Amino acid sequence: MTNLLSSLLESRDWILADGATGTNLIDMGLTQGYPPEFWNVEEPDKIRAHYRSFIEAGSDVVLTNTFGGTAPRLKLHKSQDRVFEINKAAASLLRDEIDKSGRQVVCAGSIGPTGEVFQPLGELSYEEGRAAFSEQMRGLKAGGVDVVWIETMFAEDELNATLEAAREHDLPAVCTMSFDTSGRTMMGLTPADLANFAHKCDPPPVAFGGNCGTGASDLLVGLISMAEARTPDDVVVVKANCGIPEWLGDKIQYNGTPELMADYAVMARDAGARIIGGCCGTTPVHVRAMKEALETRPRGAMPTMEQVIDVIGPLTGTTSSLVEGGGERPPKRRRRRPR
Repeated sequence: MTNLLSSLLESRDWILADGATGTNLIDMGLTQGYPPEFWNVEEPDKIRAHYRSFIEAGSDVVLTNTFGGTAPRLKLHKSQDRVFEINKAAASLLRDEIDKSGRQVVCAGSIGPTGEVFQPLGELSYEEGRAAFSEQMRGLKAGGVDVVWIETMFAEDELNATLEAAREHDLPAVCTMSFDTSGRTMMGLTPADLANFAHKCDPPPVAFGGNCGTGASDLLVGLISMAEARTPDDVVVVKANCGIPEWLGDKIQYNGTPELMADYAVMARDAGARIIGGCCGTTPVHVRAMKEALETRPRGAMPTMEQVIDVIGPLTGTTSSLVEGGGERPPKRRRRRPR
C-alpha cells in the first residue's frame, strides 16, 4: 500500500513518533476516569493543542485521541452509538492541525483493545470484535487518517481481527503489543512471536513492535530479543513508557527525565527500531530531547542487555529471560489502558 508513512520510511533512517495521550490530557484538566475520547467533541481546542504540541516538538507521527474508541469501550459510558462521531472528530482535528503545520506528519488513527477477551476464553466473538474495529475505522477514515495505529494489544486473535478490519477499509496498519513485566503479553506472546505473526500477514503491517508495558529498559530488552526473528525488511516501532509511575501527592507521575528518554531513543535506534516514540508519561519536552539525540548522536552497535540496564535502569520484572533463554509465562490479568 502506498501511504505517507511508507514514503517517509523510504527516505529516512528513523522516524519520530509522539508521546502519551492520557497523561498529557490529565495535565490539561481531564478528570481521572473520564473518557478522553469525549473531549474530541466536548473540548476540541484542548485536543488541537495536544496534537499541536507534538507536531511542534518534531514528531513525524501523531496518534489520534481514540484509543478507547470502539463500541465495547464506549458502551461502558453508554455511548456505543457515538463511535463514528467521536472517531471522525478526533481524526479531523489532527488532520487539520497537520495541514496547518506545513510539515509532513503522519495522521495515525489510534486503536486499542476492546477491553474484552475473545471466545472461547471470554464472551466476545471474533466477528463481533472485527465488526467493532471496522466501525471505528470507518470514522477514522472519514476524518482523514493516513494509517491505523493498532496499539497495546495482548492477544493474537484480537490483533488479527483488527488487521482484517484494516484490510476491509484499505487502510495501512501499524501494530504494537504490550509486553509486561515478564517480557510477554498478557496472553504469553513474546516480541519474537509478534515478528513471526507479522511475517504471516497478507499484506503485512507497515511496522510492528511494542508499546506501554513497563519501563523503557524492559521494552528495549524485548526489542533486542526480537533480533533473530526479524528480517531486513521489517520496520520495528517502539513507544516506551517514560520511566516508572510514582505517586506524587494525589497524582501519578512518571519518573523518566528528558535525558533518560534521549538515551532510550538512541539505544532503540541502535537496536534496530526505525519508528521511535514514547507512551505513558512522555511529554513534548521528552520528545524534543529524543529528537535532538537522534539527530546529533552517532549510530552505535546493538546494545546488550547489560548496557541497557546500566544506562536506562534495572528491569522491572523477568524480561531478561527473553535473552537468556526461557522463563515461565506470566499469570493472566486484565489489560489497562495506556496513559
